[in-house]
Amino acid sequence: MTTADRSADGNMQPARTAGIHQPMPYEFTMTRRVEFSETDMAGIMHFSNYFRYMESVEHAFFRSLGLAVHASSPQGMHGWARVHAACDFKAPLRYQDEVEVHLLVAEKRSKSITYIAEFRRPDGTEIARGRWTVVCVTRDRDEAGMTSAPIPDAVNQKIEAAPPEALPQEDR
Repeated sequence: MTTADRSADGNMQPARTAGIHQPMPYEFTMTRRVEFSETDMAGIMHFSNYFRYMESVEHAFFRSLGLAVHASSPQGMHGWARVHAACDFKAPLRYQDEVEVHLLVAEKRSKSITYIAEFRRPDGTEIARGRWTVVCVTRDRDEAGMTSAPIPDAVNQKIEAAPPEALPQEDR
């Protein structure tokens, strides 16, 4: 059985089975190292890169489930338009710092998914917390326009919203 729990101090404990991290249909964790090109002149990671990391963890989450963020269907190409994104910063990341980005599916609706990303140092120190909402869209093969669409069955069957106890206290 795989579980995800919060410790008494509110830190997320990764899902584990016999000591091996297992992807859950509502969470995913990746580890990154801050590159020199991601920093400003003070050596601090530029705020825009948090949003890049958020998108990277979302894509890695999809791949871990055997999905792609852009796919073809009889209705045309479908993808995920960002309709909201925010990030609150608590401490800086610097060149060569290692950071764990923990994605949680906060909410899933018929056409949209809302994610939370917790940025933490390996010792558990919270660095930042992001939240973003994506809407499933189709793009007609012959036109450049996009239209919101129901989440495809293949995605719907593999992704679910996290149970309330897995979400950070302030996001329940």
